[in-house]
Amino acid sequence: MNAPLTWGQAARTLAAEFAARAAGHDRDASFPFENFTQLHEAGLLALAAPRELGGQGATLEQLGEVIGAIGQGDPATALVLVMQYIQHRSMGRPGRVWPVEVARRLVRESSEGVSLINSLRVEPELGSPARGGLPATVARRTAEGWRLSGHKIYSTGAPILKWYAVWARTDEAEPRMGTFLVHAGLPGIRIVETWDHLGLRASGSHDITFEDVLIEPEYALDLRQPHDWTGGDPSLQGDMTVLMGALYTGVARAARDWVVDFLRQRKPASLGAALSTLPRAQEIVGTIEALLLANDRLIASLARDIDAGVAVPAVDSGLIKSIATNNAVRAVEAALSLSSNHGLARKNPLERHLRDVLCGRIHTPQDDSVHIAAGRRALGV
Repeated sequence: MNAPLTWGQAARTLAAEFAARAAGHDRDASFPFENFTQLHEAGLLALAAPRELGGQGATLEQLGEVIGAIGQGDPATALVLVMQYIQHRSMGRPGRVWPVEVARRLVRESSEGVSLINSLRVEPELGSPARGGLPATVARRTAEGWRLSGHKIYSTGAPILKWYAVWARTDEAEPRMGTFLVHAGLPGIRIVETWDHLGLRASGSHDITFEDVLIEPEYALDLRQPHDWTGGDPSLQGDMTVLMGALYTGVARAARDWVVDFLRQRKPASLGAALSTLPRAQEIVGTIEALLLANDRLIASLARDIDAGVAVPAVDSGLIKSIATNNAVRAVEAALSLSSNHGLARKNPLERHLRDVLCGRIHTPQDDSVHIAAGRRALGV
């Protein structure tokens, strides 16, 4: 009898199928619904949720392995899955604000079917919430509950999400800010199909608007004064660094695999041998290997620290995010340098890997914020 697949092995098996469809979804900017049906059937949608809430309680290191594998096959799918895992892990943190029955409901739905959640934070006027400012999305208290109105952009996974964790402020005399849990499909919610990006085109990161949407009182999860939100959440930053780092390292690994095969197969008449025999090709592939190894070691080390309960400063995880992202970009660029026009041809996947990996630099925290924070810590200012 064969042993059951580990979560990582299951993810790698699925990733091979996802990769076969990725070019089509990228070309059409179509959402890969079928991928999430298969992720559910493989038991990977509730992987990050705590066991006491009905999830599988995977460690962060295990989640990173899954995301890295899926990212190698289809990074748009992996990005949506990252957001699911981040929200599910937040339910199990000490001092969590999720009502237990609400959390159990969301985890149960993810175990029983294709049910996903993402945090909706970015707005046209506000930009990145990490840069500060009050959200324009407003929750108004009524006798029935909260009435939510606003406009969110870059809502990754919008076509498939069943739940939104919406960042908003109250209309009180002294506004509070926090998360309002909203069930997709309620009256007053509209998805505006605006996503037409260079990379991660299949992620369905459209706009979502809310017009006087009624929310039950218990779905206001964590309301605080604006000044109480300063400083960010180091635990969240650590999780994001591991999962995003794994995702974009997966993209770089896909680029490495393609260029290695290209170098082995390509035999110019002027050379009389495969390009893989050239010292220059061997050196650059070796550089790619070094970048991938550095990422794997960094990400695994951070994941193990977090799994062991080590309090990792946000500055440290931010630096790792920056290093891992830029290493992944450099690896794909190095692969491109070896492939000439072939790497930029739409019939080959390398140009898509380049477009996708560049998206890693956009995720919070960006390089400037990371380096300023690290510099201030070192200088004591």
